[in-house]
Amino acid sequence: MAKSVSVLLVDDHAVVREGYRRLLERSPSIEVVGEAFDAQSAYIAYLEHRPRVTVMDIALPGASGFDALRRIRTRVPQAQVLMFSMHEDTVFAARSLQSGARGYITKAAAPEVLVEAVLAVARGEPYLPERVAHELALRNFGERKVVTELLPEREFEVLRMLVAGRRLADIAESLDLTVKTIANYQSVLRQKLGAGSAVQLLQAAARLGIVSEHGAS
Repeated sequence: MAKSVSVLLVDDHAVVREGYRRLLERSPSIEVVGEAFDAQSAYIAYLEHRPRVTVMDIALPGASGFDALRRIRTRVPQAQVLMFSMHEDTVFAARSLQSGARGYITKAAAPEVLVEAVLAVARGEPYLPERVAHELALRNFGERKVVTELLPEREFEVLRMLVAGRRLADIAESLDLTVKTIANYQSVLRQKLGAGSAVQLLQAAARLGIVSEHGAS
């Protein structure tokens, strides 16, 4: 019987991709048809394979998974993308959905959760872990939104990269912007988060659940 759900895996660690490939292909209905290690290769691989579901890590070298997600959906609006990350804070789940992802899970989730999420997204259903969905529902019900959820997408990306320890020049190169533009973004972020210095900006981001992904797989 032919497998019905084709999957593209996007993660910058080959060992991690191999582990997820083995996990997903235990399901009789899932076949991993391609792999990618950064935003550019993800876009190329998507156009080549046209997978039913793309499993996309947020933290990629250079441009992020959010950038790859937006680029893919600009070309193919119906693309079904499941974002996954080391982050358990709901701000990343909310940002993923706002960017056009169909679902979000963390890398700490049980193995069967990834399979469940891929199959749900393949059916066109949104997927969030129960805890994350509950917290988002409470936040929306109370009409409370953290500052990071209200930031424009580009400002959020710059903040995430600053928290990861990226230099302004590196961020500018990744986002194809000038260093001056990134410095302006940094100033705007300090103002919005009430931070008087770069260190205070990082501290403010940490209080909102945005932490460095160094050491993440």
